[in-house]
Amino acid sequence: MKIVVTGGAGFIGSNFLTRFVPQHPEHGFVNLDKLTYAANLRSLESIAEAPNYSLARIDLADAAAVDAFFESEKPQMVVHFAAESHVDRSIVGPRAFVDSNILGTFNLLEACRKHWPRGEGLLHHVSTDEVYGSLGPTGLFTEDSRYDPSSPYSASKAASDHLVRAYHRTYGLPTKITNCSNNYGPRQFPEKLIPLMIMNALEGKPLPVYGAGVNVRDWLYVDDHCEAIWKVIERGRVGETYNIGGRGERKNIDVVNAICGVLAEATQRPVASFTRLITFVADRPGHDQRYAIDASRIDAECGWAPRETFESGLRKTVRWYLDNPRWIEDVRSGEYLKWIDRNYGQRTGN
Repeated sequence: MKIVVTGGAGFIGSNFLTRFVPQHPEHGFVNLDKLTYAANLRSLESIAEAPNYSLARIDLADAAAVDAFFESEKPQMVVHFAAESHVDRSIVGPRAFVDSNILGTFNLLEACRKHWPRGEGLLHHVSTDEVYGSLGPTGLFTEDSRYDPSSPYSASKAASDHLVRAYHRTYGLPTKITNCSNNYGPRQFPEKLIPLMIMNALEGKPLPVYGAGVNVRDWLYVDDHCEAIWKVIERGRVGETYNIGGRGERKNIDVVNAICGVLAEATQRPVASFTRLITFVADRPGHDQRYAIDASRIDAECGWAPRETFESGLRKTVRWYLDNPRWIEDVRSGEYLKWIDRNYGQRTGN
């Protein structure tokens, strides 16, 4: 089977590919990626020469390019990670989120509808718990929770979710949707909370925390998320939605303090040398108070539960960043972008 993984050079996509390309030599995997600022092909070095892996540099917002790719490659499955995903960036510049997350998903759905006979193929759409909005101090998001997005990012993901469902119901396109909680782990671009705090702490820079740091997120280790997606692909019902949570609810300030503690332990430095860097900054607009996931459906139907606790996953994450200074330097300096341009600037297709 030929499987297209959109956004495969991004954080979750690269972890997905480096995990499953070696495990499934019987499948061909094509990484379809625009290669924007957060796409890092260094993260895929371990599979770059694998016989069942290839790269296609394509912008999903380019409908003609997506259609030509499907015409040429004839994939039987799409795992759709590609998205602009950083809330702060969506507040400053929402247009890119509409182009990538809504128009890009629409073009992908149209290509699937055109090139797959009715009822054949599978599009697995990877989404977020942010589409549900904000919870109070109690309760959990379920697959039946009302959509109530707060940011341009979550609104664009909500729109893409609705498009995927509509194509299943209207055109019979086989689809599955997963809505996950906050991911963390190796290879995450340092605009996100946990890698930003790790890198800033190691460099003695401020650790910025929004508001009083009391906003709550459920944290999901990226390897657990990738395994959950594969379980849904294999066992989940077509047309269904599955929420994926890490059972790791934490206030943001508690997450930052935990990072400081793990760094202190790993570097044998006083924890105060890191915690003194914590700096409270003005809260961002529309900042949701709390996310929490009820993952009972994926447990019951697909046999999935997270393997990592927040503590074990955080230790693995910190260790990875400490052990991979070249990756960090490439990201900090922008050298990885030059490397992509040198090696893949004009490269498209397989």
